Amino acid sequence: MVGNRKLKVADFHCDALSKLQANPGIDFKNDPRLDVTAARLAEGNVGLQVFAIYLSAVRGRAKFEDILGQIECFHQKVTGPGGLQWLRWKEEAQEGSFTAPAYGMLSLEGVDGLEGNLFYAQLCFELGVRCLGITWNYANWAADGVLERRNGGFTEHGRKLIDWCNGSGMLLDVSHLAPAGFWELLEHSTRPFIASHSNCAAVCSHPRNLSDDQLKALIVRDGRIGLTFVPWFVRDEGAARREDMRRHIEHVCGLGGSGQLMFGSDFDGIEAWVEGLEHPGQYAEFAEMLLKYYPEADVRGWLYENALGFLREQLPSSAGLTSSLTRK
Repeated sequence: MVGNRKLKVADFHCDALSKLQANPGIDFKNDPRLDVTAARLAEGNVGLQVFAIYLSAVRGRAKFEDILGQIECFHQKVTGPGGLQWLRWKEEAQEGSFTAPAYGMLSLEGVDGLEGNLFYAQLCFELGVRCLGITWNYANWAADGVLERRNGGFTEHGRKLIDWCNGSGMLLDVSHLAPAGFWELLEHSTRPFIASHSNCAAVCSHPRNLSDDQLKALIVRDGRIGLTFVPWFVRDEGAARREDMRRHIEHVCGLGGSGQLMFGSDFDGIEAWVEGLEHPGQYAEFAEMLLKYYPEADVRGWLYENALGFLREQLPSSAGLTSSLTRK
């Protein structure tokens, strides 16, 4: 906190929607079964929360109707009366100050549920999804995930998906993508992309964390690196504490990425938490800790401004929009 003012926060990844879909009785406003609630977002001064559509394997084969179900949860429970505002367009990011009530944005974690159908991708776009995570940990119709042993890149149909995203303005997310796919996307995509919830492999060796070469490539492309609060991504051994996040912050900054650093907590996607970072209401205390060590301008960038700047540049415009699937 600076004086009596809390610093605003943008969090680029949470999995609350999958819990809301699985248990319709959960109340987004202040239900203890959720990490991310409206009350905790307000407590942590979170101005923007990105809500991932994650289709758990527990539900069986991923289907497009399950994606639609989580979009419906978003509108009924998150952005309903008295709820969050909905972020879709460049103009909204440019005009909004992102003060209370907070904004919510939709992303898709793994394109399995699109069933290889780019018209389903277009429908998701028209229903307000603005970011695609290409894979979860394993292979799908578009590419290999990071835990797929063959470490394959994109399929031919997956490359068509990249082209469609570049044409439509849909953002691309490489968290969970196999390294071969990362480098293929870097070569094939004409636009910068993000890693919404990944840490530094040089600091913690989990396979979901990014190598220095990957981090440098994201920095050069002016993408974004969303450091995450998954304990086993934060440190290799022992309990993870919020102070341990400094090692990842300093590593990214040491590579020249202070302007590309942001956060993607993965709240509601984990069953163990970094001590002191168990829910978004604790972002204010996290900001206080960071301000003890770093200039306020840097902390503001990491917590909020870097993410917002990316959206102001990269979100599609609502002006004169036509379907990229019919455009020639």
